[in-house]
Amino acid sequence: MSNQRIALVTGANQGVGFQVAKELAANGVMVYVGSRNLERGEAAAKEIGNGAIALQIDVTDQASIGAAAERVRTEFGRLDLLVNNAAISNTSRADRSLEEFSKLTRASKISLDEVRAIWETNVFGALAVYQAMLPLLRESAHAHIVNVSSGVGSLTTNANPDLQYRKMYSPGYAASKTALNAITLAMMIELEGSGIKVNLVSPGFTKTNLNGYAGPESLEEGSREVVRVALLGPDGPTGTFTRWEGKTIPW
Repeated sequence: MSNQRIALVTGANQGVGFQVAKELAANGVMVYVGSRNLERGEAAAKEIGNGAIALQIDVTDQASIGAAAERVRTEFGRLDLLVNNAAISNTSRADRSLEEFSKLTRASKISLDEVRAIWETNVFGALAVYQAMLPLLRESAHAHIVNVSSGVGSLTTNANPDLQYRKMYSPGYAASKTALNAITLAMMIELEGSGIKVNLVSPGFTKTNLNGYAGPESLEEGSREVVRVALLGPDGPTGTFTRWEGKTIPW
């Protein structure tokens, strides 16, 4: 077991997180399938099969994060790979189309409670998990952090008036990904010279519950860049922000 890589994927009971956990396990990685709801996590881990372990972790609950970190420490004493994937796009979209919802979430209209709820998971949750798991990552000979962001968080891209999805940029989901990018940059700077690699990845517009299954890409297509980066070896790059296949996204 000492030679097998140990990974934690948050938000792994469905969507991109599930697919990433599944493919990591297929590549010989022991994966903690992080899930806010333990029963759903157990079902996902059972479906993945060998190499998957269900782990209850609510990224908005400090006690839950602390308990998850303690379990990893007790069972393995280290963490080799952290994939910060848990995210929400909204709390109240219902059956509205993306276009309809984008009109309701513009800066002048979006509820501050909605913004806070989204950022609590997508921004503060990722930072809280990072802080709790960093001591375990420091115990690894080859530690790696992959934060799952989105191209919609790119300030450079959204500043282009010709961007197709520009009008969907709002203080909610899109800006939360911008903030995640900034926090990831802070992680990258903090860990320079430590040997711990940090990479930022966009899965692309994938058909998941996050967007009401409106995305054109399959789970396999949306997960491939996350998996590719997560499986990079010790000589792989750090400090990158990419989408498939290794294409740089401007900050």
